[in-house]
Amino acid sequence: MTNNDVFKKLRVALALRDDDIVEILQDADFKISKTELSAFFRKEDHPNYKNCGDQVLRNFLNGLVTHLRGTKENPKLPGEVLMAKHQKNNFKK
Repeated sequence: MTNNDVFKKLRVALALRDDDIVEILQDADFKISKTELSAFFRKEDHPNYKNCGDQVLRNFLNGLVTHLRGTKENPKLPGEVLMAKHQKNNFKK
């Protein structure tokens, strides 16, 4: 399983949009544009496909931990974060 596959599966499982992922990566002090991000989620035979490197996935996972758990100074409950996001997404529909 490639880093791209792991990234795609996490994106679907957590119902993350590109904006959410960019924000999570910014929490890990890693800047990426939506265009660069979309290249990771394309099919391998697409001309704009890009391999997701270890650094990108590592920073995403570190940012995801901070996003869901918070910091030592400002802890969060992951279940509450996910429920709030789920309710927000249902409200938009």
